[in-house]
Amino acid sequence: MKKLKLTIALLAGLAVASVTTTAFAADAKEVTITGDASCAKCALHTSDKCQTVVKATVDGKEVSYYLTGKEAKTFHSKICSGSSEKVTVTGNVKEKDGKQTLVATKIVEAK
Repeated sequence: MKKLKLTIALLAGLAVASVTTTAFAADAKEVTITGDASCAKCALHTSDKCQTVVKATVDGKEVSYYLTGKEAKTFHSKICSGSSEKVTVTGNVKEKDGKQTLVATKIVEAK
């Protein structure tokens, strides 16, 4: 009887883990976007701290992607002075606090 209860508990735990893992995997999707990168604080005046934002047109609407991650921090010095630059960014998109957040894995200047 103990083995049966232990087996049921183990199977229930595995089921919860697989559902949770699937939910997190579906939340983040890798995309490649092209748009104008600028500083949220210095150029756009939409934040109290410096952060790279890429404005891109998706399905006819302008969407602002707030970049995070090592690549975004490295790139930020190029646009923090108030200038903007056309870029292509690849990474995983998540919605956080009503904003589109993109964990950048690759940032290149668009041609």
